[in-house]
Amino acid sequence: MTAPVVIFAVGNPSRGDDALGPECHGQLEKWLENEKLADQFELIEDFQLQIEHALDLQGRKLALFIDAGANTPGPFTFERIAPASGAAFTTHELPPEAVLQVYHQTEGAEPPPAFVLCIRGEQFELGEGLSSAASHHLDASFRLLSDLCRQPSLAAWEKLATPVSA
Repeated sequence: MTAPVVIFAVGNPSRGDDALGPECHGQLEKWLENEKLADQFELIEDFQLQIEHALDLQGRKLALFIDAGANTPGPFTFERIAPASGAAFTTHELPPEAVLQVYHQTEGAEPPPAFVLCIRGEQFELGEGLSSAASHHLDASFRLLSDLCRQPSLAAWEKLATPVSA
């Protein structure tokens, strides 16, 4: 049976604060098991999003993309996203909005409601560990993430989302 919610955690653990996605994945996996919520979520960790990740959206009621952001307002942003029309696709890397667009194009249907949790990173140098600031941002974002997982519904998530300015 397909879990109703898919969570993508994206980042490279070898590039400093780019490890925020994988770090969040590890914490979330343990937390979901402890809270007896693991069956409601499928966690997918990868270095970057690919076209194939559109297939992971099939049969879901919600999708969440977690990544680090260099210029993200601290400590994090959480917002709803939509398919990106006219996005240039490559076979190498996609933003979350493009994954939604690939789903729309290949499935001929709207993708599940999707959100991005972007955690502010400070240092992204190869071989560096997670910075102290990023670790604090991760802690702050995890409080939101645990609330999202306790209430996996579109209405609850939309209430917690940051309005996107036009």
